[in-house]
Amino acid sequence: MVSRTILAILAVWFFVSAGAALSAESAGKTAPAPWTLATAIKEALAQSPDARIAEERVAAARAMLTQAAAADWPQLSLKSSYMQSNNPMMAFGAILGQRAFTPTIDFNRPGEVDNFNLTAMVGYNIYSGGRASAGKAAAQAGAEAAAREREAALAQLETEVARAYCQIGQSREGVRAIEAAVAAYEESLRVAKLRHASGQLLKSELLNIEAQLAQTREQLLSLRHNAALAEKYFLVLLGHDSGETVTLDASASSASLVPPPGDVTIAARPELQAMHSRVAAAENAVRVARGGLLPTVNAFASYQYDQGWRLNGDSRSWTAGVQAEIPIFDGQLTRGRIAEAEANEAQARQGLRKLELALGLQLDQARLALKLAREQLAATETLVAQANESARMSRERFAAGALLSAELIGVETRLTEARMRRAVAQAAEKIAVADLRRAAGLPLLGN
Repeated sequence: MVSRTILAILAVWFFVSAGAALSAESAGKTAPAPWTLATAIKEALAQSPDARIAEERVAAARAMLTQAAAADWPQLSLKSSYMQSNNPMMAFGAILGQRAFTPTIDFNRPGEVDNFNLTAMVGYNIYSGGRASAGKAAAQAGAEAAAREREAALAQLETEVARAYCQIGQSREGVRAIEAAVAAYEESLRVAKLRHASGQLLKSELLNIEAQLAQTREQLLSLRHNAALAEKYFLVLLGHDSGETVTLDASASSASLVPPPGDVTIAARPELQAMHSRVAAAENAVRVARGGLLPTVNAFASYQYDQGWRLNGDSRSWTAGVQAEIPIFDGQLTRGRIAEAEANEAQARQGLRKLELALGLQLDQARLALKLAREQLAATETLVAQANESARMSRERFAAGALLSAELIGVETRLTEARMRRAVAQAAEKIAVADLRRAAGLPLLGN
C-alpha cells in the first residue's frame, strides 16, 4: 500500500514537472518579428532556391576556368603493371627492359618471363597555336558572365520579393476597404430596419440593402482568399513553408524604396555586363578554333623501372624529348569549327545589340510607369476624400428618410471602389519604384 502511494506521488510529480517545462518552453517562444522589406530580401537571398541555383551556376563556371587553367601546368602521371608471358615478342622486350639478356636465350623460345613495371611521366605543352591562352580567356569571360548573371538573378528575386511584399499590403488594404463597406451596410441595415418597423421604409428598400450586404460579404471572402494567396507566394519566394503567418512592418514598407535620380542609364545592368562577357568568350572561342591550323609543340620525359623475378633482372631507364605536330589536312574539320565559332560570335554580338535595345525600352517603360502610378495615386487620394464626404452625407440623408436605398448603395459602392483604387495605386507606386531601380541596375534598397 505504501509503495502504491509513493508511485502515485512520483507520477503526479512527473506530470506536473513536465507540464511546467512545456509551459516554460511555450512562454519562451516569441512571435516572429514583423517582416520589413529589407529583412524579407535578405531572407530570400539566403534561403530561396533561385539564389542557390544562381550560386551553383557561378561555381560551375569557375570550375570550367580551373579546367582551362590546367594548360599552364605540366601533366604528371604514375603507372605500374605486372605481367607474365611466353609470347616471344613480349617476353624478349621484357628481358631487354630488365637488362637480363644472355647469349643462351633462344629468341624463338625465351620461356616464361614476368615483369613488374613502374613508370613516371611528365608532359608540358610548349606551344598550341594560342589555343591554351584563348581557352583560358574564354573560360575567364564565362566565369565573369556567370557572376553577372547571378547578380541579375538575385536582382530579379529582390524585385519579385518587393512586388509580393507590396501586393500583400494591397490585398490587406482591399480587405479593410470591403470590411469598412460591410460595416457601413450593416449600420444602414440597422437604420433601415428601424425605419421599416416604424412604417417609414418600404420592404423592397430594406431587401435592397440586405442583398447588397450579402454581396459585399461575398466579395470580402474572395479578397481574404486573395490576401492569403499573396502571403503564401511571399513565403515561397523567401524559401519558407507556405503555412507560416506573415506579419508586415507597415511603417518601413514605403520608406525603404527610394526613387532613383532622373539621369540613370542601363550601363549598370548586370545582364548587359554579362552579355559583354559572353561576346568576349565567343571572340576567344574563335581564337581557339583558329589555333587548330597551327602546329603544336610538347615536351615530355619519363622514368621507368622494370623488375623480373624469373630471370632476376632489373633496370632503370629514362626518356626525354620534344614532339611537334603540324596539321596538314583534316577533311575541313578545323575550317568547319572556325566557321561555327565565327557564327556564334556574330550571334553574340547581335544578342548584345538586342539586349541593349530591350533594356533601354524597359527603362523607358519603368519611368513612364512610375509617372503614371504617382498621378493615379494623387487622383485616388482626391477621389477617396470626395467619396468619404459623399457617403457621410448620404448616410445622414438616408437616416432622415430623404434618400432611397438604391442611391445609398450607389454612394457606398463608389466609396468602396475609390478605396480599392487607392490601395492598388499605393502598391503600384511602390512596385514602379522597385521596377525603375531594377531597370537602372541599381540596388533595390538604398539611394
